[in-house]
Amino acid sequence: MSLTIISSVYEVCSDAAGIAGNIFAFGLFLSPIPTFRRIIRNGSTEQFSGMPYIYALLNCLICLWYGFPIISPGIILEATVNSIGAVFQLIYIIIFIAYATKPMKLKMLGFLVSVFAVFASIVFVSLQFLDSSSRQLFIGYLSVASLISMFASPLLIINLVIKMKSVEYMPFSLSLATFLMSLAFFVYGLLKHDPFIYAPNGIGTVLGTVQLALYAYFKRASQEELRHPLIVP
Repeated sequence: MSLTIISSVYEVCSDAAGIAGNIFAFGLFLSPIPTFRRIIRNGSTEQFSGMPYIYALLNCLICLWYGFPIISPGIILEATVNSIGAVFQLIYIIIFIAYATKPMKLKMLGFLVSVFAVFASIVFVSLQFLDSSSRQLFIGYLSVASLISMFASPLLIINLVIKMKSVEYMPFSLSLATFLMSLAFFVYGLLKHDPFIYAPNGIGTVLGTVQLALYAYFKRASQEELRHPLIVP
């Protein structure tokens, strides 16, 4: 009986971590809305790039496929978060294409077709040429590589913050949501004994911690400067 209770509590904790990760990820998916409100209001994509949304869509599709029961039974919450993410990224890409210049429209459409072609190829190869264990390893390694490349992007922001000594280009809400989502899925992966989930999200948690630490440091430094302005005689 005690083992049954422990098993039930363990399952509840893992599901709670996965649900929390879904909630925090939803906040991340909403973060580009101000950018796209500006694009729609101005009727132009200006100097914004659509490539982050292309990369994010491919990442969500790969991780969505990894979370499918046919690939990895028991981690359905990995599939749900990435299915939602894929829908958001596709909407952002469609809006971007609608307001882009003609050359950029063609370029983005080409990238979008390429993403679906790559994903279709991954699904085809994994189903036609691999057995269940090899299939999970194949998609798992692809998802890890995709996630790590996504988590590497904050390194550019971290470098910019240190160089500029300002948190202007690193919104606190985005940094916090990234940290909380990574932490939740790190715990979820640990409880599910799935290194393809906890390894990349562990890296994301570390990077999120660094971002929050930098935010606290430079925010406090800027407040100190405001309290003690330099007086030139």
